[in-house]
Amino acid sequence: MTSVRYLGTGALLVVSAALAVETRGKSFIVEETTIELVHAAFRDGTLTCRNLVTAYLSRIDRFDDRGPKLHAIASVNPRALEEADQRDRAFADRGLAGPLHCVPVILKDNILTAGWETTAGTLALKGFIPDRDATAVTRLQGAGAILLAKSSMPDLALNVLETVNLFRGATLNPYALNRVSAGSSGGTAVAIAANFGLVGLGTDTGGSIRGPAAHASVVGVRPTFGLNSRAGVVPLDVSSDMVGPIARTVEDAARVLDVLTGWDPMDPATEAVRRLGTVPAAAPNLQVEFTGTRVGILAQAYLGGPRKIDPQVARLFAQALTDLSSLGVEVIDTVKLNTLPNLPEMARCRGLKYNLDEFLRTLGPGVPVRSFDEIVESGKYHPSLKDEMLAMKNGQFDGPDSQACRDAAAYREAVAANITAAMDRHNLDALVYPTWSQPPQLASNVTLQTSGQTLRFASATGFPAITVPMGFTTEVLPAGLSLLGRKWADAALLRMAYAFEQATKHRRPPVLAPPVRVQQRVP
Repeated sequence: MTSVRYLGTGALLVVSAALAVETRGKSFIVEETTIELVHAAFRDGTLTCRNLVTAYLSRIDRFDDRGPKLHAIASVNPRALEEADQRDRAFADRGLAGPLHCVPVILKDNILTAGWETTAGTLALKGFIPDRDATAVTRLQGAGAILLAKSSMPDLALNVLETVNLFRGATLNPYALNRVSAGSSGGTAVAIAANFGLVGLGTDTGGSIRGPAAHASVVGVRPTFGLNSRAGVVPLDVSSDMVGPIARTVEDAARVLDVLTGWDPMDPATEAVRRLGTVPAAAPNLQVEFTGTRVGILAQAYLGGPRKIDPQVARLFAQALTDLSSLGVEVIDTVKLNTLPNLPEMARCRGLKYNLDEFLRTLGPGVPVRSFDEIVESGKYHPSLKDEMLAMKNGQFDGPDSQACRDAAAYREAVAANITAAMDRHNLDALVYPTWSQPPQLASNVTLQTSGQTLRFASATGFPAITVPMGFTTEVLPAGLSLLGRKWADAALLRMAYAFEQATKHRRPPVLAPPVRVQQRVP
């Protein structure tokens, strides 16, 4: 039985439905499943890899271009079913072929995949077929995952407020179709929220994983800078870009992060993790025990904007703090940074032109444009970015050795030292704040000034941050709780997020149609 309540034009709250796969008379519910449940179903014969992939492809077909037309997916892997059959044969021979065996993954479309179009959301790169995989792709496939689909994104990941491009138009928020999905990993976040895949990958430069995840009631992780490789990812700002998981549960996000983690000679930023040696795995150490943990409220993250914080978001945040306290967490409400990070300072280094031109030169003769300026001159990008694109084209060509970028690097180090000092003063394990201080904006009225994003701290410091569902405003619009941890403390941060998630269970799926039962023939 499906119940639907309409809350104004395009906004809806749907409370139950399911897509069931039948195999040998046994039923498996695809919606809201997890890696652990999928692998258990493989072992007990309830599910095959082909059936799982078929079910997700069915959902994409029914809800992305039809039905609500979420427009989260850029393209589907034409070999997905063939790869699923390979995983089934491997499982019959030797069981699970890796920690992500037959885990269908939604990839953001700025992550290179050999033989599969990668556009970074811009029409200027339409038809570009890479001849190599990003390191993240190689590691996912090595762990047994299936690359199911590419997700829609704004041109070159330049929009943190909404996901919109000339290919797909706007990616809609599945909880309220008249609201934004945020950017720039909005396609991945919406796809995971709508159960188009089991887990996803996004990229985060200034909040592009965490913002969309909070808007879609899913988990989003920005790892410590350098924990995993960005090689083969179309760059926005190599001094801050990170690849990270988006999932419906903290445990699944941790499993993906563990696969991605490690040194890569193709990405100099990972040299630090090589020097560290062993980095604790996150997934095996998740626990609900929170006693002895100290977190500080970072009010400067959400009280500085013109609207400060929405009353309903404030109510959810207050309840989250109460929940943390009930779990044994000591919540400190007097944390104050000596110097508040100043976003215009970071904007002085305009590295996109330099980074992108360097990257495009590595892609061989098949790439349709060879520079950022060519993309701008082509006009093949969404008109909402026109002013920003022209400003960057006519601005400084800032490489890493420019004075502006050296100043920005020094600024990031100062912010990191400032936050570390504040955490040391109070003996804190993490800082907490609402991921966005305002609900998802109406798609018809998107402005930076009233958006309420609070995501710059992790980007400015390189420290790990995670957003987990915190509940819903107006009964339907998701909100997220952010935890910002110490450098290289990703596993500890995930443990905190897991304990909060398990105690509160705020994740609630958007159900987009009545239940349907799908019968598949076992190969």
